[in-house]
Amino acid sequence: MQVFTLQRSPDERDQLWICEHPPVFTQGLAGKAEHLLLPGDIPVVQANRGGQVTYHGPGQVVAYPLLDLKRAGYFVKEYVFRLEEAVVQTLAHFGITGLRVPGAPGIYVRLHDPFGHARLETGFTAQQLESDPTYLGKIAALGIKVSGHCTYHGVALNVAMDLEPYSRINPCGYAGLQTVDMASLGVGVAWAEAAQVFAQKLERYLAA
Repeated sequence: MQVFTLQRSPDERDQLWICEHPPVFTQGLAGKAEHLLLPGDIPVVQANRGGQVTYHGPGQVVAYPLLDLKRAGYFVKEYVFRLEEAVVQTLAHFGITGLRVPGAPGIYVRLHDPFGHARLETGFTAQQLESDPTYLGKIAALGIKVSGHCTYHGVALNVAMDLEPYSRINPCGYAGLQTVDMASLGVGVAWAEAAQVFAQKLERYLAA
């Protein structure tokens, strides 16, 4: 990603990489060591994206959009919104209601009602993710890098994973935050199908 972004020419076509990683913890530029609790046998990799520590592993669809934002015609804040909207619409395709939390990038679900359509309560803040960890669970993590108005790193959607490694960290810097996947919510879908739908939504919502 870094090499592509560094070497791409102004007329280089944008790319979207979809992949699945072996087990790994990645620590963002702002990552604090205290959020990495007990990594054990899973390697920890320093990444130059934003955000804190997260986990990647089998059963997770990881998307890396390599976009020229200047050519696309929108700024970073809108880019993040569009990434999150692609996740929300992918989840909706499978009947799950994804939610945004102000100040906490990524997408969440109500643990007691992941299929309900109610909006998140007005005034709900990122701080409440720790004060009431039984209310919301995180189903997609986001961490990006923009260099010379070009993006890399991206977003990870949990489909059907071994969720145990999340107990070894404070996910995205929030102690006690539960992490879920589509399978744990009762939605059984193959990785390839989820990846295809997610890629289609990303292509739609990242288009200029």
